[in-house]
Amino acid sequence: MATAGRIVPGEAPSVPGKPGLRVLSERPLNAETPAHLLDDAVTPTSRMFVRNNGIPPDTRTIDPLEWTLEVSGEACMRPMRLTLRELKTSYGHVTLKLQLECGGNGRAEFHPPVSGNQWTTGAVACPEWTGVRLRDVLDSCGVARNAVYVAYESADSHLSGDPTRRPISRGVPVAKALESESMIAWAMNGQALAPLHGFPLRLVIGGWPGSVSGKWLTRILIRDRVHDGAKMGGQSYRVPCSPVAPGATVADQDMCIIGSMPVKSLITYPESGACRPISEPITVRGHAWAGDRAVRDVFTSIDYGATWQRTAIEPPANRLAWQRWSTWVSPSRAGYYELWARAVDDEGVSQPVVMPAWNPRGYLNNACHRIALEVV
Repeated sequence: MATAGRIVPGEAPSVPGKPGLRVLSERPLNAETPAHLLDDAVTPTSRMFVRNNGIPPDTRTIDPLEWTLEVSGEACMRPMRLTLRELKTSYGHVTLKLQLECGGNGRAEFHPPVSGNQWTTGAVACPEWTGVRLRDVLDSCGVARNAVYVAYESADSHLSGDPTRRPISRGVPVAKALESESMIAWAMNGQALAPLHGFPLRLVIGGWPGSVSGKWLTRILIRDRVHDGAKMGGQSYRVPCSPVAPGATVADQDMCIIGSMPVKSLITYPESGACRPISEPITVRGHAWAGDRAVRDVFTSIDYGATWQRTAIEPPANRLAWQRWSTWVSPSRAGYYELWARAVDDEGVSQPVVMPAWNPRGYLNNACHRIALEVV
């Protein structure tokens, strides 16, 4: 049996209702989705990654409509308390496809290695969310002119069991919170949120690290300063303000908060290690995203980046949704190949072929995705 916080070799932990996900830790529970299981245009709940910092609340017996959200803070002009029932009846509903990615997705590839969950490529998803715009609720409460940040607090508990400590409480600048796509959501893919994904209420802030999309939402804070909650300070969700040598020690004051996520792509078909006959063109497809930006192009290569071919790419379903791309390749002879994908955003910024700048916590790895392919 696995011990708390780590996986024992030889065991194969699983997440109920999520077949195929790879468990990285059991306490707190964290699990990623293999790339080939992310082929759907809209990520099914069963295939969405799991990212926890603490212990989820037990919500099995609650009345979700009576779940209460408080809105307050130094820069909140009219503090309020709203039940989920009042949220549903007092504000216009919105349904959007929004992509979320853990800031540490790809951490396993950094060298020298860094601590933390060793995500490979699977801490990303793009479900369909239903709820209300965060902006509408903030407008009701009044955002003072001195407002700087909008933050959250949640009902999950700290691993230590100390009720005075929060496992995580993060936020975003006011301008990001007021975007049309920033949501308070109660449903995913047309169903009530699953317990692991924040039932009954959560934030969804697309394009930024998933850690700002707080689950089990109980409180929104309109702050007159940069939020100072758990995992906002120190080196959490921060990268060096200036490039550093791999393995360097970086002082906390020299670390900057992560905002918009970088351009990135994922090959979801075929599965890495697939074997295909040389007589047939090989269909290739996947997704690409670029934080607050859109993706302009996706290219693929089967000769280790010596040459690149442009793919067909679809527009996003809405802003901050990932974009589906597809192409085909036809190797001239049998053998082993690596298929690479490289996305370029609408400002001309490309994914790097090699690892991006090293950082002490292993954030923002957007190196090209590569899969193995055998042609016979």
